[in-house]
Amino acid sequence: MDRFRMIFQYFQSNSESVMNGICGLLALASVKMYTSFDFSCPCLPQYNMAYGLGIMFVPPIILFLCGLILNRQSLVMLEEWRRPPGRRKKDLAVIRYMCSSIMQRAMVAPVVWIIVTLLDGKCLICAFSGSMDPQKFVGFANVSTVQVQQLLAKVPCKDDELMRNNTSRKAVTGYLRCCSQALGWSILLILIIAAFLARWLRPCFNQATLLQARHWSNYIDIEQKIFEETCCEHSRLFAHQCILHFFESMRQEIKLHSLPREGEGAEGGEDLLQGITDQDQVNKLLKTWYYEKPPLDVS
Repeated sequence: MDRFRMIFQYFQSNSESVMNGICGLLALASVKMYTSFDFSCPCLPQYNMAYGLGIMFVPPIILFLCGLILNRQSLVMLEEWRRPPGRRKKDLAVIRYMCSSIMQRAMVAPVVWIIVTLLDGKCLICAFSGSMDPQKFVGFANVSTVQVQQLLAKVPCKDDELMRNNTSRKAVTGYLRCCSQALGWSILLILIIAAFLARWLRPCFNQATLLQARHWSNYIDIEQKIFEETCCEHSRLFAHQCILHFFESMRQEIKLHSLPREGEGAEGGEDLLQGITDQDQVNKLLKTWYYEKPPLDVS
């Protein structure tokens, strides 16, 4: 039990590192899912584009939402944005910093998926084979317009009877795969250049503002964790005292079988409740914390 508690405390104290690890795992999972996915184009003019673009963009949306759900700071940021100002003003720079950090982590897995699909080329071939100009390929000469559309739609299906002896199928496939890979490498290059510029140009901007935003972003997260831990501790003590009062005749037996923390006695439980001894007081305290958070001044 102590080992699990240490692991949980490590995750709480290193939430940023943990989130980076989770984003990396999501990125690896997206690659693994795509490689194990059995891509099967319908080879029908009215469904090819919907299927190809759906496989390319629907899973990234799911991965993006998973990244937001798994990131604890997304909920903390929304709570900070929506909370009443109370006695503590809201800093929009901190909220923007948290939002930027959350979005960057959540976008890793979707971008990896899109780049992998583009480098593979199957999705783009399936989606745009029916949009190719048949005049550029000799294999589609002397064919009616309806037949051309059917033949182009069947380009991704190399085992189809109509495509086995068609000399232009490989030409269309190669052209679309080349365009898809060029687009994938271009996106990857743009992202690498953007990351390089963001990293090396950051010192040129105001570092004091960045440090302040990072500091208060971490503070909001840590404050929320400590408040939740304190509420849990108070709830445990409150429940312990309620049970003792309810089973007054079994007070001594419950004391022996309950598990108070080290240095905590049953008689000292009421002192540890800090005078908050009924439901209305607890509700008032929680309401005050939400609507009138204390100012950041401990002097």
